[in-house]
Amino acid sequence: MKNHIVEARKGKATEAMLQVAKDEGMDINTLCGYVAEGKVAILANNRHKDFTPKGVGKGMKVKVNANLGTSPEKADIKLELKKLEMAKKAGADAVMDLSTGGDLDSIRREIIAHAGIPLGTVPIYQAAVETVKKKKTITKMEPDELFDVIEKQGQDGVDFITVHCGVTQGSLERLKQQGRITGIVSRGGAFLADWIIVNKKENPLYEHYDRLLKIAKKYDMTLSLGDGLRPGCIADATDRGQIEELIILGELCSEAIKKGVQVMIEGPGHVPINQIEANIVLQKRLCNDAPFYVLGPIVTDIAPGYDHITSAIGGAIAAYYGADFLCYVTPSEHLGLPGPEDVRDGVIVTKIAAHAADLARGNKDAFKMDEAMSVYRKALDWEGQIKCAIDPEKIIEFRKGRELRNDVCSMCGEYCSMKLIKDYFKKK
Repeated sequence: MKNHIVEARKGKATEAMLQVAKDEGMDINTLCGYVAEGKVAILANNRHKDFTPKGVGKGMKVKVNANLGTSPEKADIKLELKKLEMAKKAGADAVMDLSTGGDLDSIRREIIAHAGIPLGTVPIYQAAVETVKKKKTITKMEPDELFDVIEKQGQDGVDFITVHCGVTQGSLERLKQQGRITGIVSRGGAFLADWIIVNKKENPLYEHYDRLLKIAKKYDMTLSLGDGLRPGCIADATDRGQIEELIILGELCSEAIKKGVQVMIEGPGHVPINQIEANIVLQKRLCNDAPFYVLGPIVTDIAPGYDHITSAIGGAIAAYYGADFLCYVTPSEHLGLPGPEDVRDGVIVTKIAAHAADLARGNKDAFKMDEAMSVYRKALDWEGQIKCAIDPEKIIEFRKGRELRNDVCSMCGEYCSMKLIKDYFKKK
């Protein structure tokens, strides 16, 4: 089967690349160049059928991911499929299945079958869960068991996988010497850190990186090099542990691109506004302008219940400075497992952040959307405004059951500024 990077280096386009170029309004030769250099990742496993591939990276619109997944306390596939539909309806470009409860293979395959958009996973989750089911601790997981899961997920059509290859003996020692308030907040990072410490061995994803690359290349599965040592609070942002891991990821990124494997780099979770630009510049510099996938970033720690907003603030700024892929955060972040409405709210605010960044980055399609809304708003055309809105249901619901006139808004009524002077600005 055709490989995106290999074909791009021949000056040829895969079907997925042609679709992405069409959707983005980009010249296919330009896209081929970016893919060949590793500056754009095409999220499209060659086993994944009947879905819309997406491009992430240079010259692309900012993309939004929504996380789904069961827990040991709540493993309901019907609920996850409802979340999936909510995410798609709200405009998510991709979803990740982070399930840890129930039949993980069955859940993943059901989500892939219904997704219609790229799907990502974190294979260490399944490897850890299956190890525990065998009555062993996670530290007794064999490297082969982890790679078997990665192979199986590739066969199933998973388009991108988070792999915490930068959590190494060296980066853990750096983190230990430095100290942190929140330590390691990445679940996958913590699994691997525990394994490394107890076994006194190197991270198998790092030690056997060539094996990982062979599997990824076989299925054209994008590696999302995970930030297992990301800061979990504002006080820990941009510290030595985080940067040590990023340096390692930059080296691994270069190796993967040389061998024809697509890569994204994952970014920090909690970052104050004044450090966001520096984080983006560092990543782009150290990782050869590879696509940057950020969680948020969350810009303050004191807003549980509103972290979809704190992350959208950070996401808009990060994307303006060059982040390519925003992972949503829901209102239930730091509180509990998100429900369908949490998923919807998370996607909507992250789509707003992505669109705001697209505008600032000069994306012509984004500008046309805002311009159309302005024309409809000036004309007091409510149907047109609903059509242009990022969340049409919000407008419809707001106006439902209220005694509202169509020739003015309820805020100003007869004193509507645009209505009062509309005749003056008419061209004669």
